[in-house]
Amino acid sequence: MRDFRDAKAMAQTLRDSLKTKAFTMSHAESLELVSRMFGVADWNTLSAMLRTGRYDRKPTAVAMRDAPHAGVTTYPAISLRDLVPFPAATYPLFIGRPKTVQALERAFGQQREVVLAIQKQSGVDEPGLDDIHSVGVLAQLLELEPLPDGTLKVLTQVHRRVLIHRFVGDGAFEAEVAALSEGPIPDAPELILRAIKRFERYAATRQIIIPDVWPLLEQTRDPGRVADIVATRLRLPMADKQSLLATLDAVARLRQVDAFMDFSRPASPQLQATIRQALLHATRRNHQYATLEHLLLVLLDDDDAAGLLRSCNVDFEVMRTSLQVYVDRGLNNIAVQGEGEAKPTAGFRRAEQRAELHAHELGRAEVTGADMIMGILPETRSPAAQLLGEQGVSQARAAGVMSRRSEQP
Repeated sequence: MRDFRDAKAMAQTLRDSLKTKAFTMSHAESLELVSRMFGVADWNTLSAMLRTGRYDRKPTAVAMRDAPHAGVTTYPAISLRDLVPFPAATYPLFIGRPKTVQALERAFGQQREVVLAIQKQSGVDEPGLDDIHSVGVLAQLLELEPLPDGTLKVLTQVHRRVLIHRFVGDGAFEAEVAALSEGPIPDAPELILRAIKRFERYAATRQIIIPDVWPLLEQTRDPGRVADIVATRLRLPMADKQSLLATLDAVARLRQVDAFMDFSRPASPQLQATIRQALLHATRRNHQYATLEHLLLVLLDDDDAAGLLRSCNVDFEVMRTSLQVYVDRGLNNIAVQGEGEAKPTAGFRRAEQRAELHAHELGRAEVTGADMIMGILPETRSPAAQLLGEQGVSQARAAGVMSRRSEQP
């Protein structure tokens, strides 16, 4: 929009188009409505912003909800308490509220399409328009199974985003919605590739299964599709997921997704020295790889890691002896002739990534030796994790110690 004259022209166009639908609106009302569509309180404010060149915002979904839409369609609706669904994903839902059960049964007997509306507060049993987010999704009902307790299990496949205008009807939930367009597919190959690689790392640290469609994503040019597929699998608060669902700009949405997965943190100086020592320890023994056992052995002398292990009542002498015996006698299969520096194993790398994630979740600026212990523990098949378990160091116990330490001033 160039200036306030464009806004006035938009208001006039809106007024003229509504006349054809037997909907009358005064000139002043059309100006106020255009202002609200652009997320501004009133026409005077929008006019002043345009005159001074300060307006640079796009219409918000909340403001658009109040604007009349010609393409409004009514569908049965389901309100969700604790799930934010994304397009192209399939979700099993368990439905128990009577109005929602009625809506599902009606939808399954007709077009089999329903609106999934996300509640702002999960404790509301009879949500109204003000209790749900303005952006929801339209989904296809694939299967519906009545359960013995009177509830329903339904399998849904989400198609697209919709803007929810209002709820209608006194019986089953129904919603008037309009489709939300994301516009033409933008070109963002570098962002797509970065997000894909970052999710692979995120999934490895969180033990998330990579979806079957993943190999095809590396060839896609649609950043919005990549963002939605990744967002479905991110472990985020509902508010963050709802923000992603409501972001219509595909590139902006993928950037948000990418930022949520960026948990990289630098290693503390002491941990950097510890990691170098683990690699050197393996190299001196002509081991081709540095394993988690090499790492845990040197972590016993890392102040931060040792503090965590001490809080878990680890017997350092027993632990050190067991690790030393394993490193000297149990790793002959990775010994090589000749010179060459040892390289970290895949498990070693995963432990580093988990350590970064753990530091990120605790809000710490650096990764420390204690974070590395937390990174080793999920590698349950490794002798290092098994030795920690024998000493009573579990993920839950270590996490409790770390949590208490983080709360201390």
